Amino acid sequence: MKKLNTHKALIIFTRNPEMGKVKTRLAKTIGDLAALKVYRKLLEHTLHITRPLEVDKFVFYSEQIQENDHWDAATYFKELQNGVDLGERMHHAFELLFSRGYRQIVIVGSDIFELTTTGIQEAFTHLDSTNYVVGPALDGGYYLLGMNALKKKLFENKKWGTRTVLKETLKNLEQEQVVLLAAKNDIDTYDDLKKSSGFNQFLIAP
Repeated sequence: MKKLNTHKALIIFTRNPEMGKVKTRLAKTIGDLAALKVYRKLLEHTLHITRPLEVDKFVFYSEQIQENDHWDAATYFKELQNGVDLGERMHHAFELLFSRGYRQIVIVGSDIFELTTTGIQEAFTHLDSTNYVVGPALDGGYYLLGMNALKKKLFENKKWGTRTVLKETLKNLEQEQVVLLAAKNDIDTYDDLKKSSGFNQFLIAP
C-alpha cells in the first residue's frame, strides 16, 4: 500500500468489536448485544467519514489486527495499540508515526457520531499555522487531538475516562499555540446516546 501523503497522518483508535467488551457503560442500560450494535454503527460512521480524507490513515486495534474486516487494507494501514493505559497507547501511536516522517498527525476515536469529514479536515488545516488542535468532548474529555510535534506530557498523569482530562490537557498546553474545535458528544452512556441526533434507531428502552 502506497502513502497518499508524505507528511499528514490520521490515527483512528478502535476496539475490536466483541460482545461484552465494547461500550460497557452503555451496555449496563441496553445490554451487551445492543451496545455491540451501536458500536458497529459507530465504526461504520467512522469509516464513512475518514475514507475520503487525502491523508494516510492508520487504524490502531485494541486487541488484535483483523485482516479481513470493513477497514479496507487498500485504504487503511493497520497497527496494534501498545501500552497499559490510554495515554501510553496514544503516545506510542504518535511516536511511531512521527518516527516514520509524518509532520502533522491527528488522532480520533471511533465513538463520535457527530464527527464529520470536514471537521477532521479542519483540524489538519489548523496544523498548517498552529502546533496543537483539540476537539473537546462534552463529557470533559476530547474526541480529537492533533499536533506537529510530540509532547509526551499530554499523555501522562491523566485519569482517562473522567471529566478532568480536557482541563488537564489544556493546562499542559498553556505555553503552546492551540486551536479548540467545536465541542461534540461522544457516546459512552445511554444519556449520551439519547443526545445524539440521527441515532434514534438505537434508542432502546432500558
